[in-house]
Amino acid sequence: MARADAAAIAAGTPGSVLMQAAGRAVARAMMRRFRPVRTLVLAGPGNNGGDGYVVARLLEQAGWPVAVAALAPPAPGTDAAAVAARWHGPMLPFTATEAARAGLVVDAVFGAGLARPVEDRVARVLAAAGGPVVAVDVPSGLDGATGTVRGFAPKAALTVTFFRLKPGHLLFPGRELCGEVVLADIGLPAAVLAGIAPRAFRNGPALWRLPRPGADSHKYARGHVAVVAGPGMTGAARLAAAGARRSGAGLLTVLAPDAATAAVLRAGDAGVMVSEAGAEALRQDGRIGVWVIGPGLPPDAATRALVRQAVEAGRQVVADAGALRAAADDPAALAGCAVLTPHLGEFIAVFGQPGEDRLEAVRAAARATGAVVLLKGADSLVAAPDGRVAINVNAPPWLATGGTGDVLAGIIAGLLAQGMPRFEAAACACHLHGAAANLAGPGLLAEDLPGHIQAVMALDLPTVIGHAS
Repeated sequence: MARADAAAIAAGTPGSVLMQAAGRAVARAMMRRFRPVRTLVLAGPGNNGGDGYVVARLLEQAGWPVAVAALAPPAPGTDAAAVAARWHGPMLPFTATEAARAGLVVDAVFGAGLARPVEDRVARVLAAAGGPVVAVDVPSGLDGATGTVRGFAPKAALTVTFFRLKPGHLLFPGRELCGEVVLADIGLPAAVLAGIAPRAFRNGPALWRLPRPGADSHKYARGHVAVVAGPGMTGAARLAAAGARRSGAGLLTVLAPDAATAAVLRAGDAGVMVSEAGAEALRQDGRIGVWVIGPGLPPDAATRALVRQAVEAGRQVVADAGALRAAADDPAALAGCAVLTPHLGEFIAVFGQPGEDRLEAVRAAARATGAVVLLKGADSLVAAPDGRVAINVNAPPWLATGGTGDVLAGIIAGLLAQGMPRFEAAACACHLHGAAANLAGPGLLAEDLPGHIQAVMALDLPTVIGHAS
């Protein structure tokens, strides 16, 4: 945002105009949602505080009882100092007592680019807010780049931000602290993005297109997926198989490790082929282009070797569960896989603690392995080796139940089989997975998901019509 502001100003849009537009956007959002009450604007010394002075002046003009409490005055000669000079209303001490007396508090202390923890005095004042908090850009103390809290951040009822969302609005705990988020256009030209070349995106159909079979397509054109089942562990493989089939794979083979497991699998879904031929025989079949390895498999040397053999055979491998645990502390064992789908525990086992900047951690994991890495969670991250990352925001809490990750691995495989690029396939699958869970509602079981995926894919999502490849 700092670069976007600078580029807009260099192109002829004064910073004071942007500040006026930002304050106007916040005031409008407030007047649409709240009745006039005793309002206190907490203003910092920078541009965020400058926005706050504009908010105060516009609310006062609309008849609201407003006062400003300044942490410190803006630096002379700045845009913030210019708008502060136009405020002629009440000035109150920047204290917890004044914040507690307010019916509504505007947090305009620090913005998304905060580089240091919120110190005790500011934290006490923000924590004492006597009514709902409206945050300008982000709640003060929230790191806009990572979604983490630097020292302290209040929980806002409303956050008004500008031009584009920041990662901190989408990543937990930031997403929870922002409350309702309003994205306002303040006159920054979209052309400034060309020079910035952002690499982080909110996941959604703008990033990908669903493959659709053409009128002359056939099952082989839609791709063949193999799912490796573990001994006696058929549930995970069956869930992955259902995900792959529902997302459009033309053919699905489950590789059974023994006759007993094969018998159980053959008693399941009629459209699933079951093979006891062994991994080597299936790898020699060039028509089977995508392998799901890990669901229901033990994290042992055999699983690790199977991943390596499939990669070396030129197959696209979706590695999950046991395949990830088998590579604990050795990311190189997963090099060449198409997509990795760890939850946080599996990510830590392979790559170590992600730290506060999960975006950079998942990007680093993708670079280290050459794979697309999907770090699963309430705010799943999909990272490509080239640095692109998508933040998924549509997963409901009831998706956190056993087996749903197996379905997700299968959806990814089904999309890969139809020719979707790896990053797009993983991001699309993550979105479909969340949308299907929302459609299913609370009480979701993993085995419910495949049918709802079918319903979600039937919606008017962007598609590419034609042959899969």
